[in-house]
Amino acid sequence: MLAGAAALLAAGCGGGTKTVTETTTVVKTTTVHVTTPATTTTSAAGNACTGDAMSGTFAVVPGSAGAGQISYRLTVTNTSPVACFVSGLPNVQLVGGNGADLPTHVVAEQPGTATAARIVLQPGDSASAEARFSPDVNGTGDATTGPCQPQASKLRVAFGGAPLDVPVSPPTSVCEQGQLRFKLFSAS
Repeated sequence: MLAGAAALLAAGCGGGTKTVTETTTVVKTTTVHVTTPATTTTSAAGNACTGDAMSGTFAVVPGSAGAGQISYRLTVTNTSPVACFVSGLPNVQLVGGNGADLPTHVVAEQPGTATAARIVLQPGDSASAEARFSPDVNGTGDATTGPCQPQASKLRVAFGGAPLDVPVSPPTSVCEQGQLRFKLFSAS
Protein backbone atom coordinates (compact mmCIF):
# COMPACT_ATOMS: atom_id res chain seq x y z
CA MET A 1 0.00 0.00 0.00
CA LEU A 2 2.76 2.29 0.76
CA ALA A 3 4.27 1.76 -2.62
CA GLY A 4 0.95 2.56 -4.29
CA ALA A 5 0.55 5.80 -2.34
CA ALA A 6 4.08 6.83 -3.25
CA ALA A 7 3.40 6.13 -6.91
CA LEU A 8 0.21 8.16 -6.84
CA LEU A 9 1.98 10.96 -5.09
CA ALA A 10 4.80 10.92 -7.58
CA ALA A 11 2.37 11.00 -10.49
CA GLY A 12 0.53 14.03 -9.07
CA CYS A 13 3.61 16.07 -8.16
CA GLY A 14 5.85 15.91 -11.06
CA GLY A 15 4.82 13.26 -13.41
CA GLY A 16 2.71 15.52 -15.65
CA THR A 17 2.99 19.07 -16.96
CA LYS A 18 1.58 22.00 -15.18
CA THR A 19 0.23 25.06 -16.99
CA VAL A 20 0.48 28.40 -15.20
CA THR A 21 -1.41 31.35 -16.62
CA GLU A 22 0.04 34.67 -15.67
CA THR A 23 -2.01 37.83 -16.24
CA THR A 24 -0.21 41.14 -16.53
CA THR A 25 -2.25 44.32 -16.44
CA VAL A 26 -0.62 47.32 -18.08
CA VAL A 27 -1.92 50.70 -17.11
CA LYS A 28 -0.96 53.39 -19.56
CA THR A 29 -0.54 56.81 -17.99
CA THR A 30 -0.42 60.02 -19.90
CA THR A 31 1.24 63.10 -18.49
CA VAL A 32 -0.45 66.29 -19.54
CA HIS A 33 1.51 69.51 -19.25
CA VAL A 34 -0.70 72.53 -18.80
CA THR A 35 0.86 75.88 -19.51
CA THR A 36 -0.79 78.82 -17.82
CA PRO A 37 0.00 82.22 -19.23
CA ALA A 38 2.00 84.36 -16.81
CA THR A 39 -0.05 86.89 -14.96
CA THR A 40 1.39 90.35 -15.09
CA THR A 41 0.64 92.96 -12.50
CA THR A 42 -0.27 96.20 -14.14
CA SER A 43 0.90 99.50 -12.80
CA ALA A 44 -2.65 100.19 -11.64
CA ALA A 45 -2.05 97.89 -8.72
CA GLY A 46 1.64 98.03 -8.09
CA ASN A 47 3.56 101.12 -9.12
CA ALA A 48 3.70 104.33 -7.14
CA CYS A 49 3.56 107.48 -9.21
CA THR A 50 6.88 109.17 -9.97
CA GLY A 51 7.43 112.90 -10.26
CA ASP A 52 8.70 112.67 -13.81
CA ALA A 53 5.33 111.18 -14.86
CA MET A 54 3.21 113.84 -13.15
CA SER A 55 2.21 117.48 -13.41
CA GLY A 56 0.73 119.58 -10.64
CA THR A 57 -0.33 122.81 -9.00
CA PHE A 58 -0.35 124.21 -5.46
CA ALA A 59 -2.88 127.03 -5.50
CA VAL A 60 -4.93 129.04 -3.01
CA VAL A 61 -8.45 127.77 -2.36
CA PRO A 62 -10.72 130.77 -3.09
CA GLY A 63 -12.58 132.02 0.00
CA SER A 64 -10.45 129.94 2.42
CA ALA A 65 -8.69 132.82 4.19
CA GLY A 66 -9.77 133.57 7.75
CA ALA A 67 -8.52 133.82 11.34
CA GLY A 68 -4.92 134.13 10.17
CA GLN A 69 -5.11 130.89 8.13
CA ILE A 70 -5.48 130.03 4.45
CA SER A 71 -5.83 126.83 2.44
CA TYR A 72 -3.93 125.82 -0.67
CA ARG A 73 -4.77 122.72 -2.71
CA LEU A 74 -2.08 120.46 -4.13
CA THR A 75 -3.35 118.75 -7.29
CA VAL A 76 -1.25 116.14 -9.09
CA THR A 77 -2.13 114.66 -12.49
CA ASN A 78 -0.80 111.45 -14.06
CA THR A 79 0.72 112.49 -17.40
CA SER A 80 2.22 109.06 -18.15
CA PRO A 81 0.66 106.43 -20.45
CA VAL A 82 0.25 103.93 -17.56
CA ALA A 83 -1.68 103.92 -14.28
CA CYS A 84 0.06 104.57 -10.94
CA PHE A 85 -1.01 105.39 -7.39
CA VAL A 86 -0.58 108.00 -4.64
CA SER A 87 -1.46 107.55 -0.98
CA GLY A 88 -1.33 109.24 2.40
CA LEU A 89 0.03 112.66 3.20
CA PRO A 90 2.06 114.44 0.54
CA ASN A 91 5.80 114.45 1.19
CA VAL A 92 6.73 118.03 0.29
CA GLN A 93 9.45 120.67 0.57
CA LEU A 94 8.85 124.42 0.24
CA VAL A 95 11.34 126.11 -2.12
CA GLY A 96 12.13 129.84 -2.30
CA GLY A 97 12.47 131.97 -5.42
CA ASN A 98 16.27 131.55 -5.29
CA GLY A 99 15.93 127.74 -5.35
CA ALA A 100 16.84 127.28 -1.68
CA ASP A 101 14.87 124.91 0.53
CA LEU A 102 12.72 126.67 3.12
CA PRO A 103 11.65 125.32 6.53
CA THR A 104 8.88 122.77 5.94
CA HIS A 105 6.95 120.65 8.43
CA VAL A 106 4.05 118.52 7.20
CA VAL A 107 1.53 117.34 9.76
CA ALA A 108 -1.84 115.64 9.38
CA GLU A 109 -4.67 118.15 9.62
CA GLN A 110 -6.64 115.78 11.83
CA PRO A 111 -4.24 113.09 13.07
CA GLY A 112 -5.67 109.63 13.56
CA THR A 113 -9.08 110.36 12.03
CA ALA A 114 -8.62 108.95 8.54
CA THR A 115 -7.06 105.97 6.86
CA ALA A 116 -4.82 106.58 3.86
CA ALA A 117 -6.40 105.22 0.71
CA ARG A 118 -4.52 104.03 -2.34
CA ILE A 119 -5.64 106.42 -5.09
CA VAL A 120 -5.09 104.79 -8.48
CA LEU A 121 -4.56 107.37 -11.20
CA GLN A 122 -5.22 106.24 -14.74
CA PRO A 123 -3.50 108.37 -17.42
CA GLY A 124 -4.98 111.88 -17.14
CA ASP A 125 -6.53 111.33 -13.67
CA SER A 126 -5.78 113.63 -10.72
CA ALA A 127 -5.59 113.47 -6.94
CA SER A 128 -5.50 116.35 -4.50
CA ALA A 129 -4.63 117.16 -0.91
CA GLU A 130 -5.49 120.40 0.84
CA ALA A 131 -3.07 122.20 3.17
CA ARG A 132 -4.02 124.78 5.80
CA PHE A 133 -1.41 127.15 7.22
CA SER A 134 -0.73 130.68 8.44
CA PRO A 135 0.81 132.97 5.83
CA ASP A 136 1.26 135.96 8.14
CA VAL A 137 1.00 135.12 11.86
CA ASN A 138 4.49 134.65 13.26
CA GLY A 139 5.06 131.54 15.37
CA THR A 140 7.90 130.18 17.48
CA GLY A 141 11.15 130.31 15.53
CA ASP A 142 9.80 132.72 12.88
CA ALA A 143 11.13 136.21 12.16
CA THR A 144 9.62 138.75 14.56
CA THR A 145 9.60 141.60 12.07
CA GLY A 146 8.50 141.50 8.47
CA PRO A 147 7.37 138.24 6.85
CA CYS A 148 7.54 135.21 9.15
CA GLN A 149 9.43 133.19 6.50
CA PRO A 150 10.66 133.88 2.96
CA GLN A 151 8.05 133.40 0.26
CA ALA A 152 7.76 129.93 -1.23
CA SER A 153 7.52 129.98 -5.02
CA LYS A 154 7.64 126.19 -5.54
CA LEU A 155 6.51 123.11 -3.74
CA ARG A 156 8.70 120.05 -4.32
CA VAL A 157 6.59 116.89 -4.07
CA ALA A 158 8.56 113.70 -3.40
CA PHE A 159 7.30 110.58 -5.14
CA GLY A 160 9.12 107.36 -5.89
CA GLY A 161 11.86 108.26 -8.33
CA ALA A 162 12.11 111.88 -9.42
CA PRO A 163 10.40 114.66 -7.43
CA LEU A 164 7.82 117.00 -8.95
CA ASP A 165 8.25 120.77 -8.62
CA VAL A 166 4.95 122.65 -8.79
CA PRO A 167 4.41 126.42 -8.70
CA VAL A 168 2.95 128.00 -5.56
CA SER A 169 0.15 130.25 -6.78
CA PRO A 170 0.37 132.91 -5.53
CA PRO A 171 3.79 132.65 -3.85
CA THR A 172 3.40 132.83 -0.06
CA SER A 173 5.14 132.68 3.27
CA VAL A 174 4.36 129.69 5.48
CA CYS A 175 4.67 130.63 9.13
CA GLU A 176 5.35 128.45 12.16
CA GLN A 177 8.58 127.29 10.52
CA GLY A 178 6.79 126.11 7.39
CA GLN A 179 4.03 124.11 9.11
CA LEU A 180 1.56 122.72 6.56
CA ARG A 181 -1.47 120.87 8.00
CA PHE A 182 -2.31 118.56 5.10
CA LYS A 183 -5.32 116.36 4.49
CA LEU A 184 -4.70 112.95 2.94
CA PHE A 185 -4.67 112.54 -0.84
CA SER A 186 -8.10 111.92 -2.35
CA ALA A 187 -9.32 111.46 -5.92
CA SER A 188 -10.12 114.73 -7.71
